[in-house]
Formats: sequence, structure tokens, C-alpha cells
Amino acid sequence: PNPFNPLTQILYSVPAGGGQMSLRIYDARGQLVKTLVSGHAVAGDHTARWNGQDERGRTVASGSYFYRLKAGTFVQTNKMVLAK
Repeated sequence: PNPFNPLTQILYSVPAGGGQMSLRIYDARGQLVKTLVSGHAVAGDHTARWNGQDERGRTVASGSYFYRLKAGTFVQTNKMVLAK
């Protein structure tokens, strides 16, 4: 998803049986910007979309952001760049 403007898609897979998971966006300071997914997810391939807005619906500034996917003991963090 790099760089993106104004929308990015994050693709992820949930293993058989599903489970609790979260997908959150953080800024470069580590502050939570947006929660895209939180709760039980069914097994299979999924797509989460982020439109560059925070929890209040405000458009965020250009810059580096990180998405963190947590599912059980699995944690993955990746960088993405919003370029306006």
C-alpha cells in the first residue's frame, strides 16, 4: 500500500477456525490513529480499507503511518506512507 492517496487496502488472512484479532493504524509517534478491525474474525482472506482519516473522521496529514495486525500470539507491523 505504499505510497497511497487517498485510500489504501490492507490484505490479510485469518487461519482456519478464526479468532480474535485487531488491525490498528498508528502515527510515527506511536499514537493510535484508527482502529480498522477489532473482534472475532472468520477464517479466510480479508481486506481492510483506510481512507486516511482518524477515529473522528478527520483527514490526517501526509507522512509515515504503521499498521499493526494482532491475531492471537501473531503480531505484524508494517509501514505505509500517505502522500498528498
